[in-house]
Amino acid sequence: MPEYTKELKKGTTTMGLTCKDGVVIATEHRATMGTLIAHKKTQKLFKIDDNIGLTVAGLVGDAQILARYLRAEAELYRLKRGVRIPVKSAATMLSNILNGRRYFPYWVQLVVAGVDDDGYHVYSLDAAGGSIPDTYTTTGSGSPYVFGVLEDHYKDGMTIDEGINLAIRGLSAAMKRDSASGNGIAVASITNKEFKELDDKEVQKRLEKMKLA
Repeated sequence: MPEYTKELKKGTTTMGLTCKDGVVIATEHRATMGTLIAHKKTQKLFKIDDNIGLTVAGLVGDAQILARYLRAEAELYRLKRGVRIPVKSAATMLSNILNGRRYFPYWVQLVVAGVDDDGYHVYSLDAAGGSIPDTYTTTGSGSPYVFGVLEDHYKDGMTIDEGINLAIRGLSAAMKRDSASGNGIAVASITNKEFKELDDKEVQKRLEKMKLA
């Protein structure tokens, strides 16, 4: 790997999981530059449409522009067809963009999650454009810790409420061991009815109830 790419690499933790009544996505807020904590309230969770959310790990600039691309495409899809873009279509569109930058890639890992007429979906996308559907996934430097929590606690048929608690538990574990992850948790649920992001007070309340605070 060239030296300049090592300087561009960033740490973070994001995740997405499917439930019986929707999907849950979550991230933390820390942005780092090497050992420096550059920002403590970085947005890594984006609402793309009422039915789709995106989490980002990697370079902030690359992540922001990809979120704008996807939001614009989702709006165009709705205007042209009168319906919301399917989750698979959104993931495929982003995959094509990522794959088209072979020589100067976007340095990101993405999670696209949402609901549509075919059900509830989570896709993990890598910098080369690989797009993989799964029941749950996690990205970034803190992802090994989250995978451990998910493998131990995830079960089929989880409710959204249970999924939110599991997402918070996973992010909490990563933030305790990964120095590039921290400064609070952003978590959102997506159902057939709404896209809902929890406020800080609700996240803190759940942390305390699970004795993680």
